[in-house]
Amino acid sequence: MLSLNASLLIVTDLDGSLLDHHDYNWDAASEWLARLKQHQIPLVICSSKTAAEIIPLQKRLGIIGAPFIAENGARVALEAQTPPEEPSAAYRALCHTLQGLQAQFRFNGFHQFSDADVARFTGLTLAEASQSRLREASEVVLWRDDEHRLAAFREALSEHNLALTQGGRFWHIMPAGSGKGIALEQITQHFAQQEGQPRITIGLGDGPNDVPMLERVDYAVVIKGFSKTPVNLQRSDTQNVYHTAHVGPQGWREGLDYFLAPND
Repeated sequence: MLSLNASLLIVTDLDGSLLDHHDYNWDAASEWLARLKQHQIPLVICSSKTAAEIIPLQKRLGIIGAPFIAENGARVALEAQTPPEEPSAAYRALCHTLQGLQAQFRFNGFHQFSDADVARFTGLTLAEASQSRLREASEVVLWRDDEHRLAAFREALSEHNLALTQGGRFWHIMPAGSGKGIALEQITQHFAQQEGQPRITIGLGDGPNDVPMLERVDYAVVIKGFSKTPVNLQRSDTQNVYHTAHVGPQGWREGLDYFLAPND
């Protein structure tokens, strides 16, 4: 087991991992969150959520100012940020491109829904739904076409230098070359430059979009999830990968119980 006194960095997905898939609570993870804070171990959020959602959540978790990865890696923050107040120009341009593709494919983006719509099909409050629509670099889409059309959709997106990734519930479109794994490299390099040595990384995630992150961390916790697509890691160091029996924050706690000695 790893010691809490080691130079550690915890990287976590949110929905279905640290946060419950249905009600977004993290009660089961609270004890570990307190331990990490006590030992000054950084907790880096790595999520499909927006900066507007993550920054208030960091405050509630007691990790204000920590680096974070938003919008599946399309947005990376290395230092304290203020939440955006409106969608970015880059996001509006992305939505314009997607509207042009709706002549060929059946899908809808978050920009085409109201806050009430998003709240209804996500379980978020109206305020949280509004934050989820304050996007900066990627779009969330509801795929309404046949599944076999996804390959053609990916190809059409690639012509616009865009990529498609699957989250726990929705599909996400973002600039090609971005992703949770690439974003994590930026974060780990940031810490190494600041501290003069690399940290040991533990990553926790439950969905296909977490795979690039889980393949780059030193120790990976694959939390049992709800996605139809299994989380398959291409790693030879299987001793450093743990698959949980529990879902959500219970699985999150289970994963840290497996890799970390709690009584340091």
